[in-house]
Amino acid sequence: QVQLVESGGGLVQAGGSLRLSCAVSGNTVGIIALGWYRQVPGKQRELVAVVRGGGRGGAVDYDDSVKGRFTISRDNVKNTVDLRMSSLKPEDTAVYYCNAKSAPWSAADYDSWGRGTRVTVSS
Repeated sequence: QVQLVESGGGLVQAGGSLRLSCAVSGNTVGIIALGWYRQVPGKQRELVAVVRGGGRGGAVDYDDSVKGRFTISRDNVKNTVDLRMSSLKPEDTAVYYCNAKSAPWSAADYDSWGRGTRVTVSS
């Protein structure tokens, strides 16, 4: 299976920046995508950003609400996927989850999730 551990969450002021990191381990050979999701109480978990493939050439996708402010990056050497956040807004407040998707041929589950890291943006 794939293990994911998020870190870097905390309390920041509106307009500030924060960097989240996800450590990826376990059965990583079949991973086809790594992403960040977020969830607030009473709402569905939503995609924030995802990178498909590996390295610098990987395709990325962002939710419209974070385009231009957030940057996702995958480091296959360090086995991490980071989310750099800037110009943070109170509406960015959520628990952020790291996600890995594995290929059908992999022994790992299709979806793997970390336990989440909380981000609170104060106004």
